[in-house]
Amino acid sequence: MKYGFVLPSGDARTAADMARAAEEAGWDAFFVWEPVWGVDAWVCLTAAAMVTERIRLGTMITPVSRMRPWKLASETATLDNLSGGRVILSVGLGATDTGFVQFGEVTDRKTRAELLDEGLEIMTGLWRGQPFAYDGKHYHVKPTEFMPPPPPVQQPRIPIWVVGAWNRPKSMARVLRYDGILPNVLTPEGDHRPVTAGDVREIAAYVRANRTEATPFDIVAEGETPGDDPGRAAGIVREWADAGATWWIEAHWPGLQDADGPARVWERLLQGPPMADR
Repeated sequence: MKYGFVLPSGDARTAADMARAAEEAGWDAFFVWEPVWGVDAWVCLTAAAMVTERIRLGTMITPVSRMRPWKLASETATLDNLSGGRVILSVGLGATDTGFVQFGEVTDRKTRAELLDEGLEIMTGLWRGQPFAYDGKHYHVKPTEFMPPPPPVQQPRIPIWVVGAWNRPKSMARVLRYDGILPNVLTPEGDHRPVTAGDVREIAAYVRANRTEATPFDIVAEGETPGDDPGRAAGIVREWADAGATWWIEAHWPGLQDADGPARVWERLLQGPPMADR
């Protein structure tokens, strides 16, 4: 199992400082949130890339429906080259209560899903190089020879983790086309409920039975562990690893609302990853 840490808020300098500290503390990846309006995620990750050598870098998550796919393809490929091939792109529909309405972003779920699918097809096509053309419902791209950027270091593509609704067929079909799942479980009524290790076990079996892509595939679990109790922390993540999760993402989102939240996030990062094999 590998271990990532999410910075829930902070400027680019904070991101750089925390990414460097995360690398020194033994974390395998460092992620930042991508807001509709706020500190730019890709500037933060660029700053982090400049002061690190090993740790993977990514967003948690990027709502592709409100992005220009060619711009996102440029940003990710540029950062992948700068970092020596360390980018992970996590994508999903996004939470509409984070500013979508205020800034006129698309909120219809079906349309956002269509934009996500087309956006991913365009990005992966552009990463492969020119000539590339695309004719979709929402986007149309013609081949161009005007200053094409270098392809990403990682081939056949930058790893893409997709938020997947278990077990909804259309959502899972999207997941299987790419490189990992951030599980999201819905009840029969369409409500969200917490993901369990049992869900991850079912997802792992489904992926083994249905995925035809030859690239590696990750199952990502997310939560909090007590950094001051390594044994208990290891027990928490071990359950997920035994179920089939390949990544644990330490995410302290509630810290955003607390006055001492940033200090506690720093403290947890410096305590290092929970380590299932302890």
